[in-house]
Amino acid sequence: MAQHNDFGKWGEEVATAYLRDQGYIILETDWSSGHRDIDIIALDRDMVVFVEVKTRTSRDITDPADAVNRRKLQQLARAINHYVRSRHVDRDIRFDIITVVGRMGEQPEIDHMEDVRII
Repeated sequence: MAQHNDFGKWGEEVATAYLRDQGYIILETDWSSGHRDIDIIALDRDMVVFVEVKTRTSRDITDPADAVNRRKLQQLARAINHYVRSRHVDRDIRFDIITVVGRMGEQPEIDHMEDVRII
């Protein structure tokens, strides 16, 4: 299990670096409250962006974004709502998904899906 956690953490680090390179300001990573968690919270100009990161070694079986299913979207919606209320966010918000496909130590493939509908 530790190896799986390391791999997921690596993917989140890759996604965070990618967002910084794109000009985003990273506000928080691995934010959690109880069972609710958000991988990355960033600022894109005046918009707060909540990012779910999915990391896989390949796309052979399924696209990593497919793991963000209806149940996961509901959990994310609750987490985002909690964050917005607890931090008194008064900016527009957006939900993005970043997929990282590759192996640690190699150059990964990164896909960034912006403004994903979250139920």
